[in-house]
Amino acid sequence: MAISLAAASASARDLAAIRKDGTLRVLVVPLEREPEFVDLGSKTRPGFDVEILQGFARAQKVALEVVTIDGWDQLIPALLKERGDVIGGRFTDTEARRKQIQFTQSVFPTGVVVVTRKPRPVITTLDELRAAQRVGTVRGTSMDEAATAALGPKAKIDYATLEQKDVSAALRSGDITAAVWALEGAIAAANRDPDLQIGLHLGPPAALAYGVRKEDTDLRAALDKHIEVLRDTGAWRKLVVRYLGASAPKILKRSGETVP
Repeated sequence: MAISLAAASASARDLAAIRKDGTLRVLVVPLEREPEFVDLGSKTRPGFDVEILQGFARAQKVALEVVTIDGWDQLIPALLKERGDVIGGRFTDTEARRKQIQFTQSVFPTGVVVVTRKPRPVITTLDELRAAQRVGTVRGTSMDEAATAALGPKAKIDYATLEQKDVSAALRSGDITAAVWALEGAIAAANRDPDLQIGLHLGPPAALAYGVRKEDTDLRAALDKHIEVLRDTGAWRKLVVRYLGASAPKILKRSGETVP
C-alpha cells in the first residue's frame, strides 16, 4: 500500500468517517539516526510502526498517509487540531498524555535503561552508574528525568553529545562512558553494534502505543484488535526480529517482558 506524505488538515472523524474518506492519517516524528520504527526513506522497510499501521489500513480498506511533525511536544497538539487521526512512531503512553488523548494497548514495551559499550563493564547498580565518569542522555525527556532522579539534581549530565552523535558512536568515541536511553532505542542500537551492553533499568516499565482523540473510540478499539491479532498469530514477533534483530526477543525477556 502506498504511503503519502502530507501536512494537511481535515475534520475530526472516527473509524466510519475514515473508511468513508478512504485515508488514515498517522502523525510521526521521523528519527533519521534511529529509523527502526519509522523510516520514510525506505519503500521495503518502512519501520515497525509504519508496517503495523500499513496492515491496519489494508484491513480497513483505506490508504495510509504519513504526516510528519517537527517535535514530540507538537504531536498531541497536531492530533487535537485534527491534522491526523493517530499518533505513531515510538510514542510513549504516559499518565500526563492520557489527560488529553487515549491510547491503544501496548505496541512495544519501553522503559529507561543504562547502556555501555565493551570493553567497559555493564552497569547493573545505582552505585556503578554514579561512579561512571561521563553519563549522557537527551535533555527534557523521560530519560533525562530518570537520569536526574538516579544521579541527583546537581549531577553533571552530558546533554550535548547525544544531540550530535548516535548512542553507539558517542560511547565508542569515549565522549560519554554510559548512556541513559530508552529500552527500544537501546535494543535497536545493540542490533547495529553488538558491543553495546544493556544494563540497569531506571524507573518503572512503560509502553509505546498509538494515540487517538478521546472521542475516536471505534478507531482505538479497531487498533487494539489489530494489535491482538498480530500478537496471537506471531506476526508481532516477526516484526520485532525484522526491525530490531534476532536478539530483541531475548533482551525483552531478560527485561521481564512477555514476548508472544
